[in-house]
Amino acid sequence: MEKVKVIISNRQKEVKIPTGLRMLIRRCCNAVLQMEKFPDPAEISVTFVNNEQIRELNRTYRDKDASTDVLSFPLGTDGEYDTNPENGAKMLGDVVISMETAIEQAQRFDHSLSREVGYLTAHSVLHLLGYDHEAGGLDQVRMREKEEYVMHQLGLPSSVSYVPEEN
Repeated sequence: MEKVKVIISNRQKEVKIPTGLRMLIRRCCNAVLQMEKFPDPAEISVTFVNNEQIRELNRTYRDKDASTDVLSFPLGTDGEYDTNPENGAKMLGDVVISMETAIEQAQRFDHSLSREVGYLTAHSVLHLLGYDHEAGGLDQVRMREKEEYVMHQLGLPSSVSYVPEEN
């Protein structure tokens, strides 16, 4: 696999970004692309936001007036991506992570913030590559298996189920 450039920016102030989290995100992007045997140099943008910012993005681009944990904005379709003329990398798209929601979910699922952000990154990069779980079924199962495979590769295996208990 070729080089992966991950551009990370922080546009929120609510959550201090822990040391090592940026490196974990880079490792996660690399692990997904290796698993998928992505043959070209790639470029991915990852942005940390707060709940209000992600809510606004969700409302603007998905017509859903609610905050969420992560949004993916793929720049390609059917495996075709624009190429950055400066470095020849395929521009896969943008990942936007709500750090407030990541903390809440890490607590809810009783695992580390690193595990949660790693999982959200893997999930979102799979979306950038064309995976979709919205319809459920086998596509959702395949995507979850790939996410968990990457988490295991990074030493961040799941400790509990992701299905919250219903009241």
